[in-house]
Amino acid sequence: MNSASSPIHPELAELLPADLHNFCVTSAYGKGERLFETGNKPAYMFFIASGEVVLERLGRHGESVILQRTRHGFVGEASLQSARYHCDGKVTAPAEITQVPIREIRVAIATEPAFATRWIGMLNLELKRLRGQCERLSLHKVQDRLLHLLETEGEEERYPLGSGLKSLAGELGVTHEALYRCVSDMEKRNLLRRDKGTLSLVASE
Repeated sequence: MNSASSPIHPELAELLPADLHNFCVTSAYGKGERLFETGNKPAYMFFIASGEVVLERLGRHGESVILQRTRHGFVGEASLQSARYHCDGKVTAPAEITQVPIREIRVAIATEPAFATRWIGMLNLELKRLRGQCERLSLHKVQDRLLHLLETEGEEERYPLGSGLKSLAGELGVTHEALYRCVSDMEKRNLLRRDKGTLSLVASE
């Protein structure tokens, strides 16, 4: 992690009260670094300006289970009210991340109604995204889950791979072998294109 003096992301600056800006510290993180580990006491909220961070924990058979993947915005919002982290926060692509002290956020929510309203709005958007994730995981076929992801979270049906297909498989709740086969089959049928770290749907003629 390398500390930086660059200003905070405009979206974060708009969300937070001005007096919280001085408490923010923006740093560059490398792939593989951890923001926190299971059991740690939360001290900061983390805003992802660029890159990729996942929340993960070990599954029943020792496999990695991806609980959340964030390329922009806060990660681990539940830590604001938690005594301990219940998962690991791992950087999966080089990232620029701003940390904001939890204590100051709590005080601002309690004393500044306008900020509390903005914070609730941000959480509502995250809830909507998580509902989409639940809907996706209820689908039985790997292809259906992948299509759902591209259509709901892709930009113009383009989705950045970030740390790769293996990590994406964890988010989709499938084995990486199954996802590799699915992607290869869809490419052969000219339904999907993989290019420059993204997956995109091929427009039908």
